[in-house]
Amino acid sequence: MSLDYATLDTLRRSHPAWRLLGAEHAPLIASFLQRVFITPNVRIIAQADLAEALEDELYGLRKQIGSEAFPRPALEYLNDWAANERGWLRKFYPLGSDEPHFDLTPATEKAITWLSSLTERAFVGTESRLLTLFELLKQMTEGSETDPEARIRELHKRRAEIDAEMERIIQGDIPLLDDTALKDRFQQFVGLARELLADFREVEHNFRGLDRRVRERIALWDGAKGALLAEIMGERDAIADSDQGKSFRAFWDFLMSSARQEELTQLIEKVLHLPPVAALGPDTRLKRVHYDWLEAGEHTQRTVAQLSQQLRRFLDDKAYLENRRIMGILHEVEAHALAVREAMPAGDFITINETAASIELPMERPLHTPPVKTRITDMLLEHGEADVDATALFTQVVIDKAALARHIRQALQTHLQISLGELLESHPLQQGLAELVSYLQLAADRPRTVIDEDASEWVAWQSQGGERKRVRLPRVILVR
Repeated sequence: MSLDYATLDTLRRSHPAWRLLGAEHAPLIASFLQRVFITPNVRIIAQADLAEALEDELYGLRKQIGSEAFPRPALEYLNDWAANERGWLRKFYPLGSDEPHFDLTPATEKAITWLSSLTERAFVGTESRLLTLFELLKQMTEGSETDPEARIRELHKRRAEIDAEMERIIQGDIPLLDDTALKDRFQQFVGLARELLADFREVEHNFRGLDRRVRERIALWDGAKGALLAEIMGERDAIADSDQGKSFRAFWDFLMSSARQEELTQLIEKVLHLPPVAALGPDTRLKRVHYDWLEAGEHTQRTVAQLSQQLRRFLDDKAYLENRRIMGILHEVEAHALAVREAMPAGDFITINETAASIELPMERPLHTPPVKTRITDMLLEHGEADVDATALFTQVVIDKAALARHIRQALQTHLQISLGELLESHPLQQGLAELVSYLQLAADRPRTVIDEDASEWVAWQSQGGERKRVRLPRVILVR
């Protein structure tokens, strides 16, 4: 793309990444979203959890730079960042949930990645990138060679080089990478791994755009169904057969191999234990970065599945004919909604007085009850002293559910799932049975909690009197 004046001026006014860099609270937005989304590789976060995390962030900043720094509540900031004129967060309702969730947009991730590249690096490696470029050129030239004799000559040359290297190793000449070379290649691996996760979010964004265009066409289509299906399927095949679609499919097939997953796990584990790499203090999440790739890819696959489900509903001729009148009304409502999507009407959209009629039966009315007159005894209170044990006033148990919920969120940032017993090993019970009941209540409120009745686990704690107590309960599994 040519970076002429008109192009850059358009990007400055319309691209969310550019708007983020010029925003008033850009340091807050970039640092917070990088900490909660990119660093732990979290794809979606519920509104309540994200608002609580931002409220904690704002509280800490207000203590540092003044109470007037960020006057608005956290939820207002999140809704503002997800507005159409901002485009830094995507606010949506997942299937089967009535609570809004948030996800990072590809433009925001690009801006944060660019900001991270501005920081000074203690070590800048160039050798590994040059070797990578050289290897890519060799793959392109060899992969496009149509002359069989030339390819055979190249294979003979490669075999001779391998035989020579094997002979040197047998004689005791084992070439090893020095510490600098290992650090160089490891930094390149970390950078490519992060870029790959960012690419998944952009691929998912492109498929969501396709799904949105398909729904708009179905809502506004008034022609033959066959023509609409031909157009939709043609565009979907064009996306799947594009360079991006083919690359994603090849990557997904490669990563879904159990042998490849096991090989990646062994290689990453071995590299992280090398002394030069360990000295760099690598992020522990790198041990499961290939599982992060799988999780990110699953989100993309779900978007494609939703598109296919929408097409299947449209292809159901029987349901379409039985609900023809209802579908016509819904199409008219959707068409009007799309027409005013960019200009919402001012004032109240619709008002409903009551959702049902209020009925009161005569026999439901209570009978008259004479008021009870309190008789006050006229007597003087005498001053005295009583030997009463007041320790009960100081032994009241107050459970901080917000702290318990925070323990659950912190544990799920590093685990896809964790049992309640494992969670209590790192955060032992302090208030005994009352705190355990609070944990169970929080687990029951989470929509993805699983209770395994066939398995059980022991939970122990120490009472205030020093007595050791424990209970056995079904295994409660908390899922991210």
